[in-house]
Amino acid sequence: MRLRLAVLSILALSILVACALPAPSAPANPLVMLGARLFRERRLSGNGAQACVDCHQPALAFTDGRPTALGSTGEVGVRNSPSLLNVGILPVLGWARPDLTSLEAQAIVPLFGTHPVEMGAAGAEQSILDRLRADPTYPQQFAAAFPNDPKPLHWEQIISALAAYERTLVSGTSPYDRWLARDTTALSAAAQRGLRLFQEVGCTACHSGPLLTNSSYHNVGLYNLDGRGAYPTGQAGLYEVTGQARDMGRFRVPSLRNVARTAPYYHDGSAATLSDVLDVYAAGGRGTGVNSPVKSPALAPITFTPQDRADLLAFFAALSDELLPP
Repeated sequence: MRLRLAVLSILALSILVACALPAPSAPANPLVMLGARLFRERRLSGNGAQACVDCHQPALAFTDGRPTALGSTGEVGVRNSPSLLNVGILPVLGWARPDLTSLEAQAIVPLFGTHPVEMGAAGAEQSILDRLRADPTYPQQFAAAFPNDPKPLHWEQIISALAAYERTLVSGTSPYDRWLARDTTALSAAAQRGLRLFQEVGCTACHSGPLLTNSSYHNVGLYNLDGRGAYPTGQAGLYEVTGQARDMGRFRVPSLRNVARTAPYYHDGSAATLSDVLDVYAAGGRGTGVNSPVKSPALAPITFTPQDRADLLAFFAALSDELLPP
């Protein structure tokens, strides 16, 4: 079995080598420059207290280090803030929103969503536009970014600019990338062992391709409240969209790029460290608690030796870019 998985992983790896990540847009692009500024603009929130960058900080690989996001009004959200690196390449966005297939559509959720409130722009649309129009430089920046739009500064332009900037957030300069480019010194011996184990135990069934995600939906056994795999209310994943029992607990597979910088983990931030994540897979799910005898039906347990764990963590560390976008 391990040999067959290894052969399949080698084939997948050869495909990965051939899939180059796209180059980011030129920083001098007026649309991208406007988007970068708006991304950091607290006046874009309803109460002027929060910007996109507060939940997506460059130093944390465009995450926020919290279990779940904190909105502009102080409301604690229900989802972990995912990294925005390479987000422009993903075919579907959000943790369990198959309808979000573009950055423009996704931007509407944090801007105007009310359950939970994030940026809190709903009901404050006009006042936010008035703030930006009163700025001495924004009108000129919008005109430069949208030279063929006769309308003054408006929401469609804001969303387009934010999406344009997010598409420049490309990550592909990690030691792992250099190793794929045939730099045999880029990965330590431990990281290479971790990569082989990552392939052998079947992780590449979900974490594959250039972004180390297949962007599909899976249940990894975080909860099992009733002995049949039930998740808490509000945490049921794709089931909340489809109502289909098979979708209980299914969330979109996240990219593993820069994963060592994006703690905590899972849709609810319930795993504080990567070692905690390995605990979940080692146990075949968490059941109703880490030490619960009732395990999830979603996974088969995996045996990791202390050396295996150290090697996997070394491989995960090698997925971190040496230079992140600003």
